[in-house]
Amino acid sequence: MTLDPTSTPASRRRLLTNAAGLAGGLLVGAAGGLTADLIRPATAEAAPAPRVYTRAEWGARRPTGTIVYLDRQPDHIVIHHTASANVTDYSLNAAFALSRWIQDLHISNGWSDSGQQLTISRGGYVMEGRYLSLRAIYERQHVRGAQTANHNDHTIGIENEGTYISETPPAALLNSLVATCAWLCTVYDLDPYEAIVGHRDYVATQCPGDAFYALLPELRNRVARAL
Repeated sequence: MTLDPTSTPASRRRLLTNAAGLAGGLLVGAAGGLTADLIRPATAEAAPAPRVYTRAEWGARRPTGTIVYLDRQPDHIVIHHTASANVTDYSLNAAFALSRWIQDLHISNGWSDSGQQLTISRGGYVMEGRYLSLRAIYERQHVRGAQTANHNDHTIGIENEGTYISETPPAALLNSLVATCAWLCTVYDLDPYEAIVGHRDYVATQCPGDAFYALLPELRNRVARAL
C-alpha cells in the first residue's frame, strides 16, 4: 500500500491544532488518569481515540517513586506481549485485573510503576498504564517508561496480553491495537511504517513473540489505512 502523497507531515500536523490546545483543560484524576469523558478524538478528521480506561478505573496504586514527565514527543511505538497466559476470560474485570497484576509485577521488579504507557487485554480493552501517560498523550508530550531498555526517552510502549510465540493475538486485541496505534500516530504525527516496531527491534528478547512479530507489517498497513 502507498501513502497519499498529499498527506505530508505538515498537513497532518494541521489536523492536530485542536489536540495541542487540549492541554489547558485536562482533568487529572487521583490516580493520574484523565476523566473518561475526555477520551475522544482531537479533531473530526483525525483517527479517533479509542476508549481508554484510566488508572482510577482499574484501581492503580500510586507510584512508589518519581515519574519523569518529558517535554518532548516519542518517535516510535513499541509493541510488547506480556508473556502471560492466553486466557479466555475476555471481560472488563479480567482486563482490570491484568493491569493491576502488571503494576504489582513491575513494582516488585524495583520499578516505580507499570513500565508501559498503555495496555491492551485479550478482550480488546485499552487501559492507561504508567502514571500520567494519558495526560502526556493529550499534551503531545511523553512520560518516560520502563519498557524498552535504553530507549525509554523516545518510545511509547503498548503491552498486549498473552504469549505469541506460536499463537497469534485474538481479533479483539488486534483491532484495538490498530485503533490505538492510529490514534498515537495522529497525535504524534508519526508514519506507521517507520514508527511501529517490536520490542526485539531494540532489545535482545523474544518479545512480542515470533507469531506476533510476523504480524507487524500487516499492523502497519492496517494503521496506515485507518489514517
